[in-house]
Amino acid sequence: MIARRIIGGVFPSIDGVMQAPCGPEEDPSGGFAFGGWLAPLFDEGLGNQIDTLFSGSFDLLLGRRTYEIFAAHWPFISADDPIAAAFNRISKYVLSSSDLSLPWQGSRRLNGIEALAALKGEDGPDLVIQGSSTLYPQLLQHGLLDRLVTMAAPIVLGAGKRIFSEGTAPSAFKLIEHRLTSNGIAMATYEPAGSVQTGSFAMTQPSRAELERRERLKQES
Repeated sequence: MIARRIIGGVFPSIDGVMQAPCGPEEDPSGGFAFGGWLAPLFDEGLGNQIDTLFSGSFDLLLGRRTYEIFAAHWPFISADDPIAAAFNRISKYVLSSSDLSLPWQGSRRLNGIEALAALKGEDGPDLVIQGSSTLYPQLLQHGLLDRLVTMAAPIVLGAGKRIFSEGTAPSAFKLIEHRLTSNGIAMATYEPAGSVQTGSFAMTQPSRAELERRERLKQES
């Protein structure tokens, strides 16, 4: 039996914001003013990466808000669109504790991280995440994320929902692949590499000024 992998596909700005990349009405919550920021930067390289992410056999893993966005969009797109055809055919798993309606054919609710872990352990296609910023802290905390594909746009948004919010478990990753598109989108594929390791470039014998600086920091904290 081959267990499923969980693969995150993320469109962040270079300051980590992943809110509403595709349109102004996608997610204006919190007064977010830059909905649709990815559209002017879309190019062939990014399109190829998206096609790769959704090639082969996969199911979708979504948070509640992203599910609602997708369920109001993809079922109404022509089946001639290959992504729409795939999304409407496959299973959609929604990690949510709320008793939400699931009108999109093939949708199923997972009521907690334990249910997701059980699903991941089953034989089946990979679970690919789109959007769903609330999933990543939980996945890292429980060691469930197998691969992360980031498609970072050369733009700073300053505020908005971020992929790694405050309280996310510290984690190290190893780089598997890296490419750059003509519009400057940095596409990188990572896999988990255990805990964060630390080291030091400090002098073996700190100067008196350094010792005084450390003492001031202790007093200020």
